[in-house]
Amino acid sequence: AHSFSLFLLLLPCSSYSTLLGWMESPGYPRGYLPHKSLNWTKCAPKGQTVSIRLIHLDLENSQDCENDAVKISSKGNLIALLCGKRDYKELQETVNPLLFSSPGGCLTLLFHSDYSNTERHTGFRGFYTLQDFNECEDEQINKCSHFCHNFLGGYHCSCRHGYQLDEDKHTCMVGCAEDLSGLKRGDISSLSWPEAYAENTNCKYTLSVEDNLQLELHFSEGFDVEQSPEGDCIDELRIETHSETLGPFCGNKPPPSPFLTHSSHVQIHFISDGSGTNKGFNIHFKTRGNVCRPVTSNSNVTHLKEEYHRGESVTVTCDLGYVYIYTEGTLSGPEQYGTTCQSNGAWAPMYACEIVDCGWPDLGRDSILQMVNPEDQNTKYGSRMQFYCTSKFYTLEGNDTSTCNADGEWTRMPNCNEVCGMPEPSSTARILGGKVATLGEVPWQLFITRPKFGAASLINDQWAVTAAHVVNDIPRESIQLYGGLIDTTTISRTDVSPIPIEKIIVHPSYRGALPQTNYDNDIALIKFTSKVKLGTNLLPICLPEVNRGVMEGEQGTVSGWGATFQDSNWNSTSDVLQYVDVPVYSLTKCGNTPSLYSKAMSFTNNMFCAGGKGADSCKGDSGGPFVSPMLSSGVGPHYLIGIVSWGAPCVRGGATGDKKGYYTKVENYVNWINEIKKNEAGS
Repeated sequence: AHSFSLFLLLLPCSSYSTLLGWMESPGYPRGYLPHKSLNWTKCAPKGQTVSIRLIHLDLENSQDCENDAVKISSKGNLIALLCGKRDYKELQETVNPLLFSSPGGCLTLLFHSDYSNTERHTGFRGFYTLQDFNECEDEQINKCSHFCHNFLGGYHCSCRHGYQLDEDKHTCMVGCAEDLSGLKRGDISSLSWPEAYAENTNCKYTLSVEDNLQLELHFSEGFDVEQSPEGDCIDELRIETHSETLGPFCGNKPPPSPFLTHSSHVQIHFISDGSGTNKGFNIHFKTRGNVCRPVTSNSNVTHLKEEYHRGESVTVTCDLGYVYIYTEGTLSGPEQYGTTCQSNGAWAPMYACEIVDCGWPDLGRDSILQMVNPEDQNTKYGSRMQFYCTSKFYTLEGNDTSTCNADGEWTRMPNCNEVCGMPEPSSTARILGGKVATLGEVPWQLFITRPKFGAASLINDQWAVTAAHVVNDIPRESIQLYGGLIDTTTISRTDVSPIPIEKIIVHPSYRGALPQTNYDNDIALIKFTSKVKLGTNLLPICLPEVNRGVMEGEQGTVSGWGATFQDSNWNSTSDVLQYVDVPVYSLTKCGNTPSLYSKAMSFTNNMFCAGGKGADSCKGDSGGPFVSPMLSSGVGPHYLIGIVSWGAPCVRGGATGDKKGYYTKVENYVNWINEIKKNEAGS
């Protein structure tokens, strides 16, 4: 009875408190036994909290309460871990103030005892209550602008006289909407002017007059709208016309007076936040006859003035990089037009000067040249676009960026040029001084099998060069050309296809009548129907510089599938690509030409000759490359110095005699080759 009377004296004196019940450990107060437990949870309704008040605690004491313990938690978070003995005063002052839930939350109490106790402990006792939570005392919950009223399970807001509660049920605001349509003169002020305007204001004033008039606004002195120290508008005044929104205006500097709206219909919108003691604004409005404003959006006009009256005309010229648009499309020619001021204050005709758009460059779906991050690119005037080559067998020529110019074209578009004259390092050792080439060692070498046996050299991904006498007077569709191989027996496989040929262009000065005594200008170009896919085994050879000069003693490499000197029958050819390093002979030695078909042969400045002891090009090598530096040097890039053209029968002199082959001097034809490629690209 004594304990119960003490409990009654400690009850909170709140009209909202309700005592709901007791809680105690098993066997209280006689003492709890080993291996006992209690799991208790209580949840509060919305707007209320549940709390626990312990009035007695006597448990076995242990480090970190690992033996016997009371654990109290809320939302899974431990708020109290208790063991040992606590007197009533300590429980009241240090423990019980922590044992409450959040509004609408739950409290959980867990008790457990271990396997034994050295002495008897009575356990614990307490009571739980549900109590209304006063939201009005909690600043994190109470968002009422003016007044907060607490009730059992919740709260509500109210406002001072002259304000109404906003839709959020918390904010007290002043809303006003005044339609002054038809008035040609009057005043508009913020509420309470010149006293401080109300917080949370949202006011809209509408002015409307005849179409042949415009509204003119005059701001009184004392303009004062709240502004941050950084100059940003906290509260703001906006002026909206049929064509634009002006503002926001704030601070102590009003818009210039008179403020010409150039409109017969105006809305003035003023909003404020929940703080500040600023005065606001006062506007006197009146009307005047319509005038037209200068046309200055992305353009300039002749005879620029502050305003124009009905009937006055100007010429509008779009700024650089802008064009004006008719309904049917963009006009060509100078981007300017004439326009006249109308009685309603509008210009007619009126066209918008819009920024030039170059559009996406037409690169083609399979183009090697591609844009960097196309999703981030802009195609408007002045924008820059970056490009790259998607294959390691190409290099970017020129700047990697292009700019959209005022004519709607991309300037300085880069090109992806083929990497030339640089064979990939081979994993198979080269046979130095030998004859047999490995795959990819001479990747520019092309093989012509029909109707004549010969060769050609790849100079880019769509062109090859050969000797004119190999392809002269032969229809392009009858020529079978292969690339990317060294063993000609593989062309019988189904997966090896000839390169489709679009056209053959023989040098116009070549004369090919038989019996031939002059192989001057023995050069021809082969254009493919489409670009070939470059790779390790198919790469172009570089063209030499014009007038580089072919020097006596210069070492080069000639390659082909022609007859070998060891053949007893010089009409036979090799199945596998052969190459040999040979030096260039002197002009004197080259001028001493052999005879073919019992005719003396001509030596011209468009030729050079080369050979050595048992080393030379031979029958079937015609059209193939003579490159420098020689392949065995391992130094690149390699250049196409000559094209196999003609020479004496290979078997003369045997395998050890001096050989001499004649080559078309490619440097003399580089300009012709480039001109043909340029013309074909533009056709």
